[in-house]
Amino acid sequence: MTPSIDACGAPDPDHAHRDAALAAALPADPPPERLAWIPIRSLGPAHRPRILEHLLGLPEHDRYLRFGFPATDAQIARYVDGLNFERDEVFGVFNRRLQVVALAHLAYPPDDTPGATGAEFGGSVAAHLRGRGYGSRLFEHAVLHARNRGLDTLFIHALSENTAMLRIARKAGATVERAGSESDAYLRLPPETLASHMEALVGEGAAALDYQFKQQARLVDAFLGAIAEVRGGATRTGGQANG
Repeated sequence: MTPSIDACGAPDPDHAHRDAALAAALPADPPPERLAWIPIRSLGPAHRPRILEHLLGLPEHDRYLRFGFPATDAQIARYVDGLNFERDEVFGVFNRRLQVVALAHLAYPPDDTPGATGAEFGGSVAAHLRGRGYGSRLFEHAVLHARNRGLDTLFIHALSENTAMLRIARKAGATVERAGSESDAYLRLPPETLASHMEALVGEGAAALDYQFKQQARLVDAFLGAIAEVRGGATRTGGQANG
């Protein structure tokens, strides 16, 4: 901002201070809109290609935060191939083009692990959707499903610089323990109830319905696109014949 000057041509310090205070009071950009409801759908083996596409689309730094190291394409592909959908739960949010734009992995302990009562959460959100509540909703969804599996703890292992993930955990009431460059967050879960099971059931049903609507919209778009292509070809052919 260009400093103001007084009538004699010298800078006006009072005016400059007022300008600086006004600039500090006004936000540079409006915060992104947070969605009231986000359809989160359970994923299965058939969704591996879309899961892989989402993870490969993460910028390099986001890959580092998600996996704790700068994961290569080959390493991410091995991770996706190794997802155990029979033991763990994987959740996704789809956009209108049926691309996964937010993803969560809720890893349960193996059945033969004695005394294990906790699950581990990991998630990622496409860069252009940050700040809209996707990460928080994925975490809340994971909390609900872990409760309904009879577990009492949700665990996050993250890099200490992954402030967004740790902020979500703290906001939910988790205890965060930092050890140098890495941090662990522990959230104690309330016991499952009939209401928690009903909430999960209704949420899954609504997300499945949302997915079906998007599928139908994609089919309609493809059908209309095909008609437009046929009409365009017929018009070009007619023009050539008339010429």
